[in-house]
Amino acid sequence: MVIRELLRHPETGLRPVAVIDDDSALVGTSVQGVPVAGSTSDIGAVAEQFDISDALIAMPSQHGRVIHRVLQELREQAPHVEYRIVPGMYELLSGKVGVNRIRHVEIDDLLGRPPISLDDEGIRGYLHGRRVMVTGAGGSIGSELIRQICRYGPASLILFGHGENSIYALERELDRDWPEVPYESVIGQIQNGSRLEFIFRTLQPDVVFHAAAHKHVPLMELNPEEAIFNNVIGSRNLVNLAREHGVTHFVNISTDKAVNPTSVMGASKRMVEFLVQDAARAADPEQVFVSVRFGNVLGSRGSVIPVFKSQIQAGGPVTVTHPDVVRYFMTIPEATQLVLQAASQGRNGEAYILDMGEPVRIVDLARELIRLSGFEPDTEIPIRFTGLRAGEKLFEELLTEEERSRVTEHENIFTAALQPLDSDVLDGVVAELTSAALAHDRQLIRALLSEFVPGCQLDGDGQDAAPRLPARRSGSPAQPLLSN
Repeated sequence: MVIRELLRHPETGLRPVAVIDDDSALVGTSVQGVPVAGSTSDIGAVAEQFDISDALIAMPSQHGRVIHRVLQELREQAPHVEYRIVPGMYELLSGKVGVNRIRHVEIDDLLGRPPISLDDEGIRGYLHGRRVMVTGAGGSIGSELIRQICRYGPASLILFGHGENSIYALERELDRDWPEVPYESVIGQIQNGSRLEFIFRTLQPDVVFHAAAHKHVPLMELNPEEAIFNNVIGSRNLVNLAREHGVTHFVNISTDKAVNPTSVMGASKRMVEFLVQDAARAADPEQVFVSVRFGNVLGSRGSVIPVFKSQIQAGGPVTVTHPDVVRYFMTIPEATQLVLQAASQGRNGEAYILDMGEPVRIVDLARELIRLSGFEPDTEIPIRFTGLRAGEKLFEELLTEEERSRVTEHENIFTAALQPLDSDVLDGVVAELTSAALAHDRQLIRALLSEFVPGCQLDGDGQDAAPRLPARRSGSPAQPLLSN
């Protein structure tokens, strides 16, 4: 397909003259009149023989390790050759390859795994013909969820977000790519219970994907009350209204930072998992409330990749917190497709864990990105270690020892045996967190989270001057946070 497209578009300045393939049976044959001249071990000789200036990697179904090996051969045997890539299967859902799709190799290409096999019918079963609401719709995860949901023919979309510019950009994209899908844009904040109630009453969503959250670990360490307002109180408003208004599927996007959290952000997201579990217990039989937990998403807002790219463009240094820090990574389309799949499992109250593959050292990621940008790491672009930030771990976990992963019908999705909180106790601690946040009592917020979130260890959580925790008020109702 690539060769055919290039032959049709000579204006690209790219003329296909040779093919490389590791299938020895193909060597000596031709594709569209272009000879298969050798395998990857012959790259240097083929590049010299045909005076190659560019290499196009057309292996969209291969995982990152294979792409990485091909790049290494290119760098070693033909360092003068520019290389580009045909995007992976996630970007080629239409099955078409166009010259405008050929781009420079990105770090996603090297970390990606084999394409995920989806149960499209299972996903279509709960999305087709339904009114689907996505909170945080303008964000990187929320907007990709919208794109993926459009493929399954929803009756309408509710784009809920507080950033008007990102929602506006998403509107333009939907108008261009999915003109047949009706949508309603709602600018609002999930902390505003009365605003949310109006949306549920008037737009009547059937399915809710909850992707709205404060997620920057260091910023939430400095502003813990905002993590409570948005992540905890806002999510409590949302799950309660979803249950009351008969939403059939509620899907909470969670994080590996909720496991044995060392940050306020991670602890607040664990509280959201408790709230979703609690709603599941009170839900009607036809309702499903689940959480989906995964690690870092490549290219999402606040991820290391955009930061590294801007630092490389500025000439360095590229800053890494610690030489041994490792993280799990997924591409945005991969994560959102698995979220849709997990929700189709239909097990009320479950917490799903996505298979994140092998963890990656951040310093290795930085060095590879520097090479992909055309520079040599540590010489042309230096790497500087800055030390772990507040609330940051050397490595993240997807499960605690007590949660014990169980397999599902899908090979890339597991479930965690989460221990729920008693409903009255949960109501009480949410009420106390709300009062502490309204009073800007950051020490008490940390103390409450440390007491109630399993495995939680927060720096500066009151060890020097521990506040006296208020007596437990079983069943104390948490007041909704409403804006005037």
